[in-house]
Amino acid sequence: MRLHRNLVYTTIDSLNAIFNEGEYADKVVARALKKDKRWGSSDRKFVAETIYEIVRWKRLYSEIAEVKEPFDRDNLWRLFAVWAVLRGYPIPDWRQLEGTPERKIKGRFDELSKIRAIKESIPDWMDELGVKELGEKLWATEITAQNQPAKVILRVNTLKTTKEKLRAILMDLNIDTEYIKGQDDALVLKERANVFLTDAFKEGFFEVQDASSQLVAPFLDVKPGMRVVDACAGAGGKTLHIASLMENKGQLIAMDLYESKLKQLKLRAKRNGAFNIEYRIIDSTKVIKKLHEKADRVLIDAPCSGLGVLKRNPDAKWKLQPEFIDNIKKVQAEVLDNYSKMVKPGGKLVYATCSVLPSENQEQIKRFLATDMGKNFTFVKESKILASESGFDGFYMALLERKN
Repeated sequence: MRLHRNLVYTTIDSLNAIFNEGEYADKVVARALKKDKRWGSSDRKFVAETIYEIVRWKRLYSEIAEVKEPFDRDNLWRLFAVWAVLRGYPIPDWRQLEGTPERKIKGRFDELSKIRAIKESIPDWMDELGVKELGEKLWATEITAQNQPAKVILRVNTLKTTKEKLRAILMDLNIDTEYIKGQDDALVLKERANVFLTDAFKEGFFEVQDASSQLVAPFLDVKPGMRVVDACAGAGGKTLHIASLMENKGQLIAMDLYESKLKQLKLRAKRNGAFNIEYRIIDSTKVIKKLHEKADRVLIDAPCSGLGVLKRNPDAKWKLQPEFIDNIKKVQAEVLDNYSKMVKPGGKLVYATCSVLPSENQEQIKRFLATDMGKNFTFVKESKILASESGFDGFYMALLERKN
């Protein structure tokens, strides 16, 4: 187990871009992995996993190393040294790692691990909010689960293949997968692999989508031939799942505020062979008004804090601010009030978030049902998914039906 200089230098450069230049970790990692064509899979794995690990444990490592942001180059090397010592790597005799205090690092780790916000490497405000909303015991188990690296989950595109056929295709490429109980279209990778390089991906046989996220489209209870609206489609992971459940029959309207996201969705839809999708940018209130009481089904995959998907986006812990959460709750309430008007009498609505906070979830539904618009709806059921219970992302979804 030896550290290689070029891999570590790339890691340090990447951490600088994430911590000091505000870049998103997934974009930085993708760029880093293209740096040297001679790297094998184990080299790329080291770079990706080390960057994410240090991002995930930034607070803990910086407290151990006794460094503060903004991190200069020497401070980034100190963070790396903490990671290496705690992971059991022999420290090489490089100039940047001279005098690494290994015993002190281990002692500081033991001492600081008694404080939950430091041990779980989250801001104090986030820890306080989690305790307030979920209670001490549940929050403690949930935030521990959110610090586990996310598994790679595939959603089989049933417009083009079956779960069994895709599993066999991947097995031929030495990519082993397992089924997930109770999930019709999901396969979980036994070991991480770059599935985007496979012909199966290029031909649209699957998308990468977390198991919890894959539960949202079936919750909407869509049928072929319906008119369905995905009101906050984004780049369209759930839109494409809905298209496959509709078997390309009927009308699926994908809406978003951002044209760039819908352009991404168009490319993905083409690869998926999903051709019943219409794209509409929400550039005025008219776009929503035209669909008032016209949709059999409406999905509101609402903007949220993302506090259910920290295992997938560890840098979100450092970008998120408490005032953002206050503002996003107002947006959620407005979106529910306005977009619910598209549901026709007898139609159904799903409100979903990738948050575990009740104030973004069941409390939003309770508030909505008490409004003038909400009184037109009946609450059918909800699903609260915690990472600590499922092993996947934290999610919430509520199904409402519009009265006839």
